[in-house]
Amino acid sequence: MIIQSDANTDWLDSIKCYFKKYPNFYNFLIRLISPVFVFQKDTYKRLLNYVKNDEKSIILNIGSGPFILGKNFINIDIAPYHNVHIVADATQLPFKNNSVDGIVNIVILEHVPEPENVVDEMFRVIKNGGVIYTHIPFLQGFHASPHDYTRWTSSGVVRLHHKFKELETGVGAGPTSSLVWVLTEWLAILLSFRIKVIYKILFVVFTLILWPIKFIDIILIGHPMAKNIASTFYFIGRKGV
Repeated sequence: MIIQSDANTDWLDSIKCYFKKYPNFYNFLIRLISPVFVFQKDTYKRLLNYVKNDEKSIILNIGSGPFILGKNFINIDIAPYHNVHIVADATQLPFKNNSVDGIVNIVILEHVPEPENVVDEMFRVIKNGGVIYTHIPFLQGFHASPHDYTRWTSSGVVRLHHKFKELETGVGAGPTSSLVWVLTEWLAILLSFRIKVIYKILFVVFTLILWPIKFIDIILIGHPMAKNIASTFYFIGRKGV
C-alpha cells in the first residue's frame, strides 16, 4: 500500500484489492472471517486518550485503504481508494515539520521495504507533544499488499519507535489469531500435494472453516505471556515531552 503496487504480485492481494472497492462489505469480511481477532474493536481509539479529536486537530491515517476512522481523520494512501483524501508515499508525506497532532498507521509497516524511514517521516511531521499509534504484526503468515517484508516482537516494536516516548505497548491480536492463520496455511499446504491451484482453494476453504476459533482470544489475550506468540502488537508514543 505504501509502495507502487503490482496487481499480479500476490493472488490473495488481488482478491482483497477487488473487495476494497466496497469498503463496508470488505470491512465486514475482515472482521468476520479474517484469522485475526482484535480484542477491542478499533484499538486505534486508544490514541484519542492522548489527542483531542476536534475540528482543530490534524490526525493522519496513513495507509488507510478505503476505511474511515473518524470525521476529522485525514486518509492517506499510495492508491486512490474510495475515501482516500491524499494519495502520497509514506516516506514523503506532504506535510510540514511539526504540523500534525496525531498519526494512526494500522498494519502497513510490514509492507514497506524500509519501515524505519517511514517512522522517521511520521516523527518529522508530528508536533512536539503529538502522538503516534502503530499496529503491526508479530506472528502472521505472509500477506503481500502488494509486498510483505518484516515482523516485530514487543521489544522490536518499541525499538522501531525509539524516537518517541513510549506511552503504551500491548498485544493487539492474541495467540489464537496466530494459531488460526498458521494452521490455515499449514493445512492448505499439507493437503494440496504441491499443486498451487488446490492450495488456493484449500486456503479459502480452511479460512471459512477455522475463523471462529480466533474468538478464544477473548480469554487468552489478557494472559501475561500472550505476547510470546501474539499475532499483532500496538504501540502508542509521544514526540518530545
